Amino acid sequence: MNRDEKRQQVICSCLSQQEQIASIAKQEMDSAQQQSNDYGANVDRYDSYRTKLMRSRDMYAKQLANANASIRVLRELLQQAPHDSADHGAIVETDKQRFFLSIGAGKFLVPHQAPLSQPQETYFAISAQTPIYLALKGHKIGDTIVFNGISQTIQEIY
Repeated sequence: MNRDEKRQQVICSCLSQQEQIASIAKQEMDSAQQQSNDYGANVDRYDSYRTKLMRSRDMYAKQLANANASIRVLRELLQQAPHDSADHGAIVETDKQRFFLSIGAGKFLVPHQAPLSQPQETYFAISAQTPIYLALKGHKIGDTIVFNGISQTIQEIY
């Protein structure tokens, strides 16, 4: 698999995770709204149950908006070419971990194309505000960074 195919596979896996998060948030938001509607007319201005449902709906709406923003960013990154240095949109593999410098989505799994001993590889989607992102930024293949007292050598960037 070439660099561009591998990059597409990693981004698509992260995108799939974000789409799943958006779908769940939408379902939960709709469910909270439906429960509020089923509860009946607003009788008391200080109805704690209805307030709880509306707060729940608003929380899921915020999660949905965040997931949709992440999806837009990831779709834009799909259009980019592979990177030669660690920068926004790059996928960086060190001798210790694999990072996707993009959004703050945390850990996600990327399936292998060929049957290997492990069916999936673990990646970490990190945003530009994280300290490890700042430590990696601008480095190239073969560079060594030290983060939290641990030395990591960059093996691949795409």
